[in-house]
Amino acid sequence: MNAFIAYARDKFKVDRRLILIYVLLYFGWGMGMDWFGATVEIATFTYWWQVITVYLLYMIPISLLLRGLPFHMQYAYGLIAMGLLEFGGYALETSIAFPNNILDQFFGERNFALAMALFFALYFPLGNCAVSKIYSLIWPNRDVSLS
Repeated sequence: MNAFIAYARDKFKVDRRLILIYVLLYFGWGMGMDWFGATVEIATFTYWWQVITVYLLYMIPISLLLRGLPFHMQYAYGLIAMGLLEFGGYALETSIAFPNNILDQFFGERNFALAMALFFALYFPLGNCAVSKIYSLIWPNRDVSLS
């Protein structure tokens, strides 16, 4: 456990500008996905502010922990994190799946949460890649791996 705490402390020591990029990107991404899910009637949060708890308070720390790992490892660890989140969200009814939505029709009702977890696990490697690129574009002389 001490090794993990030391690892986490090291991963969380980043430039505040990097955190700002994560917050702006993930908040926009979360609001957009919640809007899209509600508009297309796939799934939505019960309350809009859950974007803050899920995307900012849950996903950003996990993204920081996974940052720097190979794509497949970020996806695999992200899949565990998103599986727990999807299971909890639908079990506690803080997320609402629309009945007979397009994912239900395509994958079957019993596979809905699994399909969501498989999709959203991509957020971690893709989000880390996007944040790194944005950071490097804005501050080209700073090494994002040290940030």
